[in-house]
Amino acid sequence: MPKKIIVPEGTHKPIAPFSPGTLANGIVYVSGTLPFDKNNDVVHVGDAAAQTRHVLETIKKVIETAGGTMEDVTMNHIFLTDWANYQAINSVYAEYFPGDKPARYCVLCGLVKPEALVEIATVAHIA
Repeated sequence: MPKKIIVPEGTHKPIAPFSPGTLANGIVYVSGTLPFDKNNDVVHVGDAAAQTRHVLETIKKVIETAGGTMEDVTMNHIFLTDWANYQAINSVYAEYFPGDKPARYCVLCGLVKPEALVEIATVAHIA
């Protein structure tokens, strides 16, 4: 099964050895996406809603570069650092998935940079 690496235009170099996304057999796998700017610094420090929007916009770019849309998303893996941010994350999340909701899970954990409040990894079926 051939795979294609998905790197949207303007994507910064990841902080670890991974690609933003991989397309294989009509399925897009989007790596865990953090609220990073082009220098891998955390954006919107202290604002879970703004960080979530930044993350979902980044994911959207990966999926669109692969030829899909956010409506093709079938699964999201959400990681957050504090349950106090759960509602803010869900409010923004609902804007990106207004119709039928993809499957998902949400885990409380530490993230690679302490200022990051949310990370999301995504699977989308575009074929």
